[in-house]
Amino acid sequence: MVSGKENNNLNKFFEEEYSSLKGYVRSKIEHTTESDAEDIIQDVALRIFSRPTDALPITNIGGFVYSAIRNKIIDVMRIRKERIYDEKTLEQLWTEFADIFYAGSSQEYSEELKKTLKEAILKLKPAYRDIIVAVDFEGYSYREISEETGIAQGTLMSRRHRALSLLLKNLDVEKEI
Repeated sequence: MVSGKENNNLNKFFEEEYSSLKGYVRSKIEHTTESDAEDIIQDVALRIFSRPTDALPITNIGGFVYSAIRNKIIDVMRIRKERIYDEKTLEQLWTEFADIFYAGSSQEYSEELKKTLKEAILKLKPAYRDIIVAVDFEGYSYREISEETGIAQGTLMSRRHRALSLLLKNLDVEKEI
């Protein structure tokens, strides 16, 4: 853990600069939500506040924090970039996901159903969409995603559960219309 004085200085910095930090994150990542920016800042803050007491002291808090956030953004973007697929692969993944999502249904999946599912997933906020794509399409385990992103496995599981609930709710609403 960081020392007492350093801890106070870090607390003060985060309190005073929080909205600026969110703006910085959102300016660097295209299509990010405010909650995604907050997740990145909170992850960086947790890592900074968890530094061992014998670590070198932080002499330039602003520079250190912005540098840490920039590095986290690079990690996030690297993960997103690795997940880009060509159109044929994406179509196959959507079909497989429809099979999983509607397991037990004896009907064939029409192109319209696949399109509806695809649109519903794309409407999810990025954090929810990313976890669905990573787990259900790309086959990543929660452990692998956690190690890559630094987000706790429990948080990832909760996001996926919430994403599936929202997806089901959105599809049910569209079905009624």
